[in-house]
Amino acid sequence: MNTITNWLGSLSGPVIYAVVGALVFCEDAFFFGLVLPGETAAVLGGLLASQGEVSVWWLTVVVVVAAILGDSTGYAVSHHFGDRILATRSLRRREHQVERAREMIRVRGASAVFVARFIAFLRALMPALAGLSDMPYRRFLLFNAVGGLCWGVSCTAVGYFAGAAFTRIESQVGQITGAVIAGVVLIALAVWAYRRHRRPRPPHH
Repeated sequence: MNTITNWLGSLSGPVIYAVVGALVFCEDAFFFGLVLPGETAAVLGGLLASQGEVSVWWLTVVVVVAAILGDSTGYAVSHHFGDRILATRSLRRREHQVERAREMIRVRGASAVFVARFIAFLRALMPALAGLSDMPYRRFLLFNAVGGLCWGVSCTAVGYFAGAAFTRIESQVGQITGAVIAGVVLIALAVWAYRRHRRPRPPHH
């Protein structure tokens, strides 16, 4: 995690927006989330925003738009390729999870698109399955947009406030460490003085 954060932090502001947006988009559009969740990228982006590398407001806009467009692309891809997308090696190994997602659509309908947005594996898979289930696009888009908005705002906020809290703690570490060391030294001196005072003195002749 630190390696990815340091790498993103070494980039310029516009490039950070582009990289985070691309990861969020690809997660839903091309199942890229099976390798690196877009959620991770959004949270790390929020962390960098807390450090002043980018604007948290513009980052949130990028994440939300990328999430909505990624889901819509995944929906369109499933219409083009049909059930062939389920024959990929990565999805064949997750047959149980695919069936779980399909059952979710059968039970919840379009609301499954919103719920799946907050579950890592289902987030990457649900748009395609929604397309395969012949869910009307307008209905899909409604729940996709609401889910993308809630998810994007929450992920960037988590990263931003966690980073701000860490910065405050980090700025106080030196003071706390100094106080602890001073306390240990004072205690050690007090113990040494007490033992020296209690030590029996040799008898006088």
